[in-house]
Amino acid sequence: MANIIKQPCDEGVIRSAPCTAPCSRNVGRWVLAATILGSSMAMIDGTVVNVALPVLQSQLNATTTDVQWIVESYALFLAALILVGGSLGDRFGRRLIFAYGIGLFALASIWCGLSPNVNQLIIARAVQGIGGALLVPGSLAIISASFNEAQRGQAIGTWSGLTAITSALGPVLGGWLVENSSWRWIFFLNVPLAAIVLGILFWRVPESRDEESARLDWWGAALVTFGLGVIVYGLIESSHLGLFHPLVLSCLVGGVLILSAFIFVEANRRTPMMPLSLFKSRTFSGANLLTLLLYSALGGVFYFVPFNLIQVQGYSATAAGAVFLPFILIMFFLSRWSGGLVSRYGAKLPLTIGPVIAALGFALFATPGINSNYWTTFFPAILVLGLGMAISVAPLTTTVMGAVKQRQAGIASGINNAVARTAGLLAIAVFNIFVFNTFNRSLNQQMTALGISPEVQKLLDNERVKLAGAEIPAGVSTEINAKLKDAIAWAFVDSFRLVMFIAVVLASASAIVALVMIGKNKKQMDEI
Repeated sequence: MANIIKQPCDEGVIRSAPCTAPCSRNVGRWVLAATILGSSMAMIDGTVVNVALPVLQSQLNATTTDVQWIVESYALFLAALILVGGSLGDRFGRRLIFAYGIGLFALASIWCGLSPNVNQLIIARAVQGIGGALLVPGSLAIISASFNEAQRGQAIGTWSGLTAITSALGPVLGGWLVENSSWRWIFFLNVPLAAIVLGILFWRVPESRDEESARLDWWGAALVTFGLGVIVYGLIESSHLGLFHPLVLSCLVGGVLILSAFIFVEANRRTPMMPLSLFKSRTFSGANLLTLLLYSALGGVFYFVPFNLIQVQGYSATAAGAVFLPFILIMFFLSRWSGGLVSRYGAKLPLTIGPVIAALGFALFATPGINSNYWTTFFPAILVLGLGMAISVAPLTTTVMGAVKQRQAGIASGINNAVARTAGLLAIAVFNIFVFNTFNRSLNQQMTALGISPEVQKLLDNERVKLAGAEIPAGVSTEINAKLKDAIAWAFVDSFRLVMFIAVVLASASAIVALVMIGKNKKQMDEI
């Protein structure tokens, strides 16, 4: 459910870009229809896949590492190439690149739905990520190009409201499809949506481009993709090889060196995809560090929650998909109010208080045990977390745009958006190291305390890689079977609680960053 909340600065990207092809009121409706449906494809896919992960793990006999790659392969290419996707649209035509993104996403979705094994699904998800990197910035850029400043407020409101509805309904629909049909339909669902978008796109949406757009930074894109990919691979493999395994260490060191080369290239290119000069602004650097910390906490938590709900708490896939509806509703209804906080109090106060409240929400997620009542455990945590994020997101967008010169607001917003996606990508890989180690240690303690014989414990060794989805060895007695189920569930709860406390630390750290680095008001934001 990493995409259950729209990324920060989506609105900033729209507001900052020039209107190059203003459209009539009649055409504007079709522009919004195409961009909303296109954005919804990526958003629904990101949310429903997480709900389906426990079922995918079971039906494809996948390990925890395999399941991680189903999410991470998509997130890697989306995070690394999203800035390039925006540049391609500016250079070759926003409608054209958006259409390519929709088409590639749809074809990859068919591949996902037809995948006979987990390895093919992972590769297909990577192709989906490339399509997402073209369509996500493309949808924002088309809105920017089609509506002038006087029209953008209403256009953004319509786009935000309807995409919020799709993000709310997506997990519920996905859960229902998984439960009543097949997990494959969560991917096939994208195909008719893509056909409708492409039809509207070429029938009613005008083309637009930036004739003065900068040259594409292919070296930067290749280095950041390869660097992040190598690091993520090393982190994921460390969960079963160990952090100090030669392969893991080689990947981590190699990835850092490749990302260092990316920084060197960006510092010396005339038209970099990520201008390092922007980070001379203390406020801009602080806003991105805050984003990295807070969205790492959010991305990691949302990844593990469905496993807890379905495999430990016994929720159906549909119920698990509906769990975060209150969160989405809070974000939607409080967004306008939170945007006004900056005008009244400046950015520092809401960006300090918001993450602190979010940290409290993460802490409340640690309270459920096994078969916990939703209304007294998960529901309060979701309400508090939703309030904290609602207070944080709109001021974060305003802060990023206000920290740089007006002409740089578009790329600054795009960078912050990419940072948020990268945060979720890295968080899932890092969190799983803690989850895997804590799960195994706790499971050993649980089985020893329950008097499980070493012979039976050994039979369970090959199933540990599935965490809460571990299957009980055949042939054990009914009593031992029940004891092992409890031991596995409690071991996962222990690891889940550790994830929540790490999220508390990250959210609290982001509040400290806001306190130290964010200006109190717009006048105090140092421009470059």
